[in-house]
Amino acid sequence: MTFLLKKIIHSGIGRFRFWMAIIGMGVAVFFILLAVQIHADFNDLLYSKNNENETADFLVINKKVTRENQGDKEKNVFSEADIDDLKSQAFVQTMGKLSTTSFKVSVESYSDALPFYSDAYFESVPDDFIDVKSKEWKWAEGQRDIPVIIPAFFLDLYNTGMAMSEKKLPQLSLEAIEAIPIKVTVRGNGQTAEFVGHVVGLTDRLNSILIPQSFMDWANKQYGYRVSPLPTRVVIKVKDPSDPKLVKYLDDKGWKTNTEKTRFSRIRKIVNGIVAVTGSIGVILFLFGLLVFSLFIQLTIASCKTDIELLQTLGTSPGQLQKFLIKQFMPANIIIVILALVVIAVLQYAVQWILKDQLIFLSPFLSLTTLAAAIVILAVVWWVNRSTIGKYIRK
Repeated sequence: MTFLLKKIIHSGIGRFRFWMAIIGMGVAVFFILLAVQIHADFNDLLYSKNNENETADFLVINKKVTRENQGDKEKNVFSEADIDDLKSQAFVQTMGKLSTTSFKVSVESYSDALPFYSDAYFESVPDDFIDVKSKEWKWAEGQRDIPVIIPAFFLDLYNTGMAMSEKKLPQLSLEAIEAIPIKVTVRGNGQTAEFVGHVVGLTDRLNSILIPQSFMDWANKQYGYRVSPLPTRVVIKVKDPSDPKLVKYLDDKGWKTNTEKTRFSRIRKIVNGIVAVTGSIGVILFLFGLLVFSLFIQLTIASCKTDIELLQTLGTSPGQLQKFLIKQFMPANIIIVILALVVIAVLQYAVQWILKDQLIFLSPFLSLTTLAAAIVILAVVWWVNRSTIGKYIRK
């Protein structure tokens, strides 16, 4: 019986129509699975721990100084209303104020071997936003020693620029910097005081000379012309620095942050556009492929209608015919999906191998989402084939 059914069915199959249906379905499945894999890879780039930049979640924000507001410092600070509005945004996880000194500060060396003098300013921020952990990071009233954290690029600039330009200046390691005492002089409200500063670490997160919040609060009260000056900068922790809503919010407000950290916003829009277009093309081709395949099945059944009716007269049930026909058509669809997965897997491996040299890490394997999408496609194809075959056999 099986041999007879195969002979009848294959006699009604047109090779050209069959290959048109197969090619159309194959291209459609490839585009859909490719779009899913691209989306999974981009999410992997953004959120994977392998690609996670420790500073990427923290953004320091300040207001733009323009020709119109450059003469009014009060317009370039963050008011309580500004801070409350920023805190209320969905993309902000936590927020901290960068407090600044409202008194004059100068720093100089105690040593003639490394002479320097400079006017300076300090900032402070809640400890949760500092990427340096040190037991020495504390200060209490009456303490003459002040722990200081400086930006890492300060030391890099000194070692690669200043120290190289002058023969007598030595290059310095972090350990050497931490061992050098710094004379810190503060002046304000008719008073002058001297403290000893020492570096306890380097920060890659904040481009500022940081001191403990406790010293900032005490010194502003003691020497400052304002006890609690409004912040000129704030730092926020966000889940995704490339969130288009965040970028739009800052643009609308006229506020600035490190554009290097928000650069993925434009890239994300491009990738989302590519994924949308690729996926849309794939879905359209997939629907077209289903239609072609359904018509192909209908024509095949129609061309064998007389023989099928004869088999039913001889005792073959519609259910047996339906199962047999599904077995004839589904293997081709399964092969199509497997081939599409193999091609995308090869492309995935090649891309991750190329990006690895640029310290961008992707999984060399297909994502679970792509495999799940392949299973869904096969389920949809099976359901359409089953419905089409069942409908026309029972006519």
